[in-house]
Amino acid sequence: MKHWTLEDIPWDRYDPAKVDPEILKVIKAAAMVERNAADYTAYLRNVFHDDSYFADMATHWEAEEIQHGDALGRWAEMADPGFDYRDAFRRFREGYQIPIDVDASTRGSRTGELIARCIVETGTSSFYSALRDAAEEPVLKEICHRIAGDEFRHYKMFYTHMKKYLDRENIPTWRRIMVAVSRIKESEDDELSYAYYCANFDDSHPYDRKTANLAYAARAFSCYRAPHVERASNMVLKAAGIRPHGRFGRFFGTMMWKYVSKRSRRLEEDLKAAA
Repeated sequence: MKHWTLEDIPWDRYDPAKVDPEILKVIKAAAMVERNAADYTAYLRNVFHDDSYFADMATHWEAEEIQHGDALGRWAEMADPGFDYRDAFRRFREGYQIPIDVDASTRGSRTGELIARCIVETGTSSFYSALRDAAEEPVLKEICHRIAGDEFRHYKMFYTHMKKYLDRENIPTWRRIMVAVSRIKESEDDELSYAYYCANFDDSHPYDRKTANLAYAARAFSCYRAPHVERASNMVLKAAGIRPHGRFGRFFGTMMWKYVSKRSRRLEEDLKAAA
């Protein structure tokens, strides 16, 4: 059962004067990715084909992810009456799909698959927390707050299930770390770039992955602050099997924030140069 519905959003509090056009571009792209949960659910059902409890869990997860996309898409249409959420998503689906015809995880184990899901939920919960704090428009702040809470709860759900498989598969810490690192690297794959393109450009503009990736990443990274990165680093370490609050955890968090802040500045410079 979903924890909230679109009817719970205070749409009547929408203030067009407080819409940030740069954040709007990111929200449009995020709506595409969130709405695309059905493929990921089909993939997970195939990986966990004999785990009925997880299959039921994945169904609820899918419903919440789709709702995230619909909430963001509805807000984006309010902020930009020329934006057609459904049509943009149709174009996105026509150009981007993940392979779902599998019978085992691409991560090498079910534990690895659930670690990867934890990393994804870490990214989304910190992302929407950062968007919530960066946005001034009250309805968008409320939507991002609710989504961030859902994504953190999803992390805990996948983490709890991961521990069950960890006991069975006995995956060593070094392999957990490798899965986590590989999934972090994938955060700049074609999905977000193509989502940004479909959400912000029509077919008269040819898709250029490098340009779309730069445009999305520069705007998204600019929203992050140290507390968002610190929480994300703790969640990554926990999923990888490393104690987040020890000396290494503090060092890792500090280095992550240095990387994010430096990357944000570099992306902003590159975006200005490209413009």
